[in-house]
Amino acid sequence: MEIHVKRVRQGENSTLSVLYIDGEHICYVLEDSVRAEKIKGSTAIPAGRYKLAFRSYGGMHGRYHRLFPDFHRGMIQLMDVPNFSYIYIHMGNNFADTAGCLLVGKTKKYFKKSHELEIRQSRKAYIPLYKRLAAMMEKGDVFVKIHELSSCGMNLVHAERT
Repeated sequence: MEIHVKRVRQGENSTLSVLYIDGEHICYVLEDSVRAEKIKGSTAIPAGRYKLAFRSYGGMHGRYHRLFPDFHRGMIQLMDVPNFSYIYIHMGNNFADTAGCLLVGKTKKYFKKSHELEIRQSRKAYIPLYKRLAAMMEKGDVFVKIHELSSCGMNLVHAERT
Protein backbone atom coordinates (compact mmCIF):
# COMPACT_ATOMS: atom_id res chain seq x y z
CA MET A 1 0.00 0.00 0.00
CA GLU A 2 1.25 3.49 -0.80
CA ILE A 3 0.18 6.92 0.41
CA HIS A 4 1.15 10.09 -1.43
CA VAL A 5 2.38 13.41 -0.08
CA LYS A 6 2.31 15.98 -2.89
CA ARG A 7 4.15 19.22 -2.23
CA VAL A 8 2.11 22.18 -3.42
CA ARG A 9 3.60 25.38 -2.00
CA GLN A 10 6.89 26.65 -0.62
CA GLY A 11 7.00 29.28 2.13
CA GLU A 12 10.01 31.11 3.48
CA ASN A 13 10.77 28.31 6.00
CA SER A 14 8.01 25.81 5.28
CA THR A 15 6.57 23.51 2.62
CA LEU A 16 2.87 22.71 2.30
CA SER A 17 1.73 19.36 0.92
CA VAL A 18 -1.47 17.38 0.54
CA LEU A 19 -1.65 13.77 1.78
CA TYR A 20 -3.67 11.31 -0.29
CA ILE A 21 -4.72 7.72 0.36
CA ASP A 22 -6.25 5.93 -2.64
CA GLY A 23 -6.63 9.28 -4.40
CA GLU A 24 -8.62 10.80 -1.52
CA HIS A 25 -7.42 14.07 0.02
CA ILE A 26 -6.96 13.16 3.70
CA CYS A 27 -5.19 16.18 5.19
CA TYR A 28 -2.50 18.81 4.74
CA VAL A 29 1.14 18.24 5.62
CA LEU A 30 3.67 20.84 6.69
CA GLU A 31 7.42 20.30 6.48
CA ASP A 32 10.49 22.48 6.70
CA SER A 33 11.71 24.20 3.54
CA VAL A 34 13.09 22.18 0.67
CA ARG A 35 16.76 23.18 0.52
CA ALA A 36 19.68 22.28 -1.73
CA GLU A 37 21.89 21.79 1.33
CA LYS A 38 20.60 20.26 4.54
CA ILE A 39 20.35 22.42 7.64
CA LYS A 40 19.81 20.11 10.61
CA GLY A 41 16.25 20.40 11.91
CA SER A 42 15.28 22.95 9.24
CA THR A 43 15.20 21.02 5.96
CA ALA A 44 12.46 18.94 4.35
CA ILE A 45 13.33 15.33 3.62
CA PRO A 46 14.20 14.44 0.03
CA ALA A 47 11.41 13.41 -2.31
CA GLY A 48 11.26 9.64 -2.54
CA ARG A 49 9.51 6.49 -1.36
CA TYR A 50 9.87 5.46 2.29
CA LYS A 51 8.55 2.55 4.29
CA LEU A 52 6.51 3.37 7.40
CA ALA A 53 7.22 1.60 10.69
CA PHE A 54 6.27 1.96 14.36
CA ARG A 55 8.90 3.31 16.75
CA SER A 56 7.80 2.46 20.27
CA TYR A 57 10.53 4.04 22.37
CA GLY A 58 11.84 7.54 22.98
CA GLY A 59 10.45 10.75 24.43
CA MET A 60 7.97 11.55 21.68
CA HIS A 61 6.53 8.02 21.83
CA GLY A 62 6.04 8.45 25.60
CA ARG A 63 4.25 11.78 25.17
CA TYR A 64 1.93 10.45 22.48
CA HIS A 65 1.26 7.27 24.43
CA ARG A 66 0.12 9.41 27.38
CA LEU A 67 -2.02 11.57 25.07
CA PHE A 68 -3.60 8.62 23.25
CA PRO A 69 -3.36 5.54 25.50
CA ASP A 70 -6.29 3.79 23.79
CA PHE A 71 -4.70 3.49 20.35
CA HIS A 72 -1.09 4.70 20.24
CA ARG A 73 1.24 1.81 19.29
CA GLY A 74 4.34 3.85 18.48
CA MET A 75 5.33 6.87 16.46
CA ILE A 76 4.87 6.37 12.74
CA GLN A 77 8.37 6.75 11.36
CA LEU A 78 9.63 7.10 7.79
CA MET A 79 12.46 4.60 7.42
CA ASP A 80 15.79 4.89 5.61
CA VAL A 81 15.54 8.58 4.69
CA PRO A 82 19.00 9.54 3.37
CA ASN A 83 20.90 11.78 5.85
CA PHE A 84 17.90 12.00 8.21
CA SER A 85 16.82 10.05 11.28
CA TYR A 86 13.71 9.86 13.44
CA ILE A 87 11.37 11.33 10.82
CA TYR A 88 7.83 11.01 12.17
CA ILE A 89 4.29 11.91 11.18
CA HIS A 90 2.95 13.94 14.11
CA MET A 91 0.99 16.95 15.31
CA GLY A 92 2.12 20.57 15.08
CA ASN A 93 1.27 23.85 13.42
CA ASN A 94 4.29 25.60 11.93
CA PHE A 95 7.87 25.10 10.81
CA ALA A 96 9.13 25.52 14.38
CA ASP A 97 7.33 22.24 15.26
CA THR A 98 8.72 20.11 12.43
CA ALA A 99 12.45 19.40 13.02
CA GLY A 100 12.37 17.61 9.65
CA CYS A 101 9.18 15.68 10.40
CA LEU A 102 5.78 15.72 8.68
CA LEU A 103 3.09 17.64 10.56
CA VAL A 104 -0.56 17.01 9.68
CA GLY A 105 -3.56 19.33 9.82
CA LYS A 106 -7.12 19.73 8.55
CA THR A 107 -6.77 23.34 7.43
CA LYS A 108 -3.98 25.66 6.32
CA LYS A 109 -3.12 29.32 6.38
CA TYR A 110 -0.73 31.43 4.34
CA PHE A 111 0.72 34.57 5.90
CA LYS A 112 1.45 37.01 3.05
CA LYS A 113 3.56 39.38 5.13
CA SER A 114 6.00 36.72 6.34
CA HIS A 115 5.57 34.36 3.36
CA GLU A 116 4.94 31.52 5.80
CA LEU A 117 2.54 28.60 5.87
CA GLU A 118 0.84 26.99 8.86
CA ILE A 119 -1.52 24.12 9.32
CA ARG A 120 -4.37 24.10 11.81
CA GLN A 121 -6.56 21.51 13.53
CA SER A 122 -3.62 19.16 13.73
CA ARG A 123 -5.13 16.85 16.35
CA LYS A 124 -8.31 16.46 14.26
CA ALA A 125 -6.18 15.33 11.32
CA TYR A 126 -3.69 13.22 13.29
CA ILE A 127 -6.06 10.90 15.15
CA PRO A 128 -7.99 9.50 12.16
CA LEU A 129 -4.83 9.42 10.02
CA TYR A 130 -2.89 7.54 12.70
CA LYS A 131 -5.67 4.99 13.14
CA ARG A 132 -5.97 4.47 9.39
CA LEU A 133 -2.22 4.11 8.85
CA ALA A 134 -1.87 1.77 11.85
CA ALA A 135 -4.61 -0.48 10.46
CA MET A 136 -2.92 -0.50 7.05
CA MET A 137 0.48 -1.27 8.62
CA GLU A 138 -0.99 -4.23 10.52
CA LYS A 139 -2.04 -5.77 7.19
CA GLY A 140 1.28 -5.32 5.40
CA ASP A 141 3.97 -2.94 4.25
CA VAL A 142 2.96 0.69 3.81
CA PHE A 143 5.05 3.26 1.97
CA VAL A 144 4.82 7.02 1.69
CA LYS A 145 5.76 8.61 -1.62
CA ILE A 146 6.93 12.22 -1.26
CA HIS A 147 6.48 14.11 -4.54
CA GLU A 148 8.59 17.13 -5.49
CA LEU A 149 6.87 20.48 -5.73
CA SER A 150 7.28 20.62 -9.51
CA SER A 151 6.09 17.07 -10.19
CA CYS A 152 2.70 17.22 -8.50
CA GLY A 153 0.94 19.29 -11.18
CA MET A 154 -1.29 21.02 -8.62
CA ASN A 155 -2.67 24.51 -9.11
CA LEU A 156 -0.77 26.65 -6.58
CA VAL A 157 -3.36 29.41 -6.62
CA HIS A 158 -6.04 26.86 -5.71
CA ALA A 159 -3.81 25.48 -2.96
CA GLU A 160 -3.53 28.98 -1.43
CA ARG A 161 -7.29 29.62 -1.47
CA THR A 162 -8.54 26.36 -0.01
